[in-house]
Amino acid sequence: LDLSDGNPTTHDAEAERIREQRVKEYAERKAKKHAVVAKSSILLDVKPWDDETDMARLEECVRSVRADGLLWGTSRLLPVGYGIRKLQIQCVVEDDKVGTDLLEEEISRFEDYVQSVDVAAFNKI
Repeated sequence: LDLSDGNPTTHDAEAERIREQRVKEYAERKAKKHAVVAKSSILLDVKPWDDETDMARLEECVRSVRADGLLWGTSRLLPVGYGIRKLQIQCVVEDDKVGTDLLEEEISRFEDYVQSVDVAAFNKI
């Protein structure tokens, strides 16, 4: 039993029209959604040259690094040995805008205070 009108192009054209309409509706819905911004939480260890380095000034220098998509968080001083303390500082970055290479490079520019910068922890948010 064939209930069609016998013209296969009518069904193909109708199916194509419906498919195009659904694709258009999907694109409109997707455009209305906010894009998810990939972010990461980074914990940096910033080590000074010696025990006489002004750690408050070192932290000021680190926090002076500015970039779109960078937000500085909490910090603390941790003992390394021989009276030397390192600055451990948290930041949140937007992955598309800021990377660890950029942070390490910018912080290392304060060569009067910074001996090295290491990534202690890196977590996707």
